[in-house]
Amino acid sequence: MGSVSALRACHNIMDVRDLAKRRLPHPIFEFLEGGSETEFTLRRNTAAFDDFQLIARCLVNVESIDTTARILGQSTALPLICSPTGASKVFHPEGELAVARAAARAGVLYGLATASTFCLEDVAAVGRGPKMFLLYPYKDRSIMWELMDRARAAGYSSLCLMVDVPVKGKRERDLRTGFNMAPSFSLALSAMRRPAWAFGQLCGGPVTLANFSRAGAGAISQLDAAITWKDIGEIVHRWAGPFAFKGIMSAEDAIRAADAGATAIFVSNHGGRQLDGAAAPLDVLPEIVAAVGRRIEVILDGGIRRGVHILKALALGATACSVGRPYLYGLSAAGEAGVLRTLEILRAEFETAMKLVGCPDIASIDASMIRRLGAHSTEQADVESPHHNRLRARSL
Repeated sequence: MGSVSALRACHNIMDVRDLAKRRLPHPIFEFLEGGSETEFTLRRNTAAFDDFQLIARCLVNVESIDTTARILGQSTALPLICSPTGASKVFHPEGELAVARAAARAGVLYGLATASTFCLEDVAAVGRGPKMFLLYPYKDRSIMWELMDRARAAGYSSLCLMVDVPVKGKRERDLRTGFNMAPSFSLALSAMRRPAWAFGQLCGGPVTLANFSRAGAGAISQLDAAITWKDIGEIVHRWAGPFAFKGIMSAEDAIRAADAGATAIFVSNHGGRQLDGAAAPLDVLPEIVAAVGRRIEVILDGGIRRGVHILKALALGATACSVGRPYLYGLSAAGEAGVLRTLEILRAEFETAMKLVGCPDIASIDASMIRRLGAHSTEQADVESPHHNRLRARSL
């Protein structure tokens, strides 16, 4: 079956995942799929959505709906972000270029990782849609300043600082397969069983961390485990534009981020790839929204596999959602077309869910339409969605 017809036969994200698994060598699929240690947190990220029920509103005019949103100062067709993910070229030879093109076609904001395999300028040149650049904190601040200057010059409208990687989590799947993005015998053996992937990689050239060609190849080893909230002000001030923190998982840190001048926070546990046993983003979302939802944008990152998951997150107060693995499944399966198919699936499911729950636009999604399984209405978290706030303000 050709890649186009195979994509058309994909009716959900897990169908796309199956295509990715068939195309990728085993060590690389395990790298994509895995989390840290027991992978409890990885599993919980998605399972948490099953703890909430939706309450539909009847006889609402949903003949046409409006899914547009505004995220980090940029207009988007959906309340959705393609989350920054590193080393995308290992999944497909066009890597971040393919993702940026697909995101622009879908009207979705694309976040580019510092550890991208195409340089930020080249990605910006092909990705004409809304863009964000993700920066890691480095001991040598000059590396950060150079990357920030380059991102601004290339047209990235917002900056995001990753704050949950003082060290790398223990990822046991990678330890078992020996995968570390360097050529190895086990990878070569697996690649022989995946000739389409191997041919693409051969034609695409070596995988490198392209953004460090100017700052120095050793920059990736410069992660600053000593950085604290006292150091954040200079970074926010230097950027002087829409600014987000990624990796916030507590109301206390959310308040610190807002006080530091953040435009947005990503409620994220790094896709379950760092601290095993950590709460799922959806589990802590209501308390974080209650703490800062009136001050800054709150983006739910992690576990999204269905359009209805996006709806549930927004009903609990999120401004938008962010996905990583789903679009990487699409990239692995069929490059740009695969990413676009993934976004189309999520969009179609989200639109259907909005109509079925009785929401003609994003502003009408609020906490009145969701409740936790087994809880009475009086026990629900006191969440007042920012979307509901805007709707109420318009009606006054």
